[in-house]
Amino acid sequence: MQTTTETLTETKKKITLATLKSFIRKNADSLFCKTRSRFDGMTDSIEQVEDFFGRVSPEKAIGLQGVYLVGSSRDRFRHFEDESFVGIEVSNCCGRGILAVKK
Repeated sequence: MQTTTETLTETKKKITLATLKSFIRKNADSLFCKTRSRFDGMTDSIEQVEDFFGRVSPEKAIGLQGVYLVGSSRDRFRHFEDESFVGIEVSNCCGRGILAVKK
C-alpha cells in the first residue's frame, strides 16, 4: 500500500476538494499548515504573510488554521513540495495556504 505522500508525488492527476479531504483524513496525526497570504479587511485585498509550517489538528485543518475554502468552483488546488514537506496548496479569494506532511 502506498502512503499519501508517495501518491501525491507519483501522480499527475487533478487535485480536487475530495483529494484534499482524503489527504487530511489519511494524515490526521502528522498534518502541518502554512499560510502564505490571507485577506486583510484594512486594505481590502490579499496580503502576503510571513509564516512557517506549524502542527495542526485535523478538526481545525480547514478554516481555522490558514486554509480557507470558498466553494462553488472558486478554490484552486495544486501539488506542493519542497525539501522538507509534501502536500496540497489551496488558493482562492481569501488567500493561499498549504496543508502538508513531512517527507
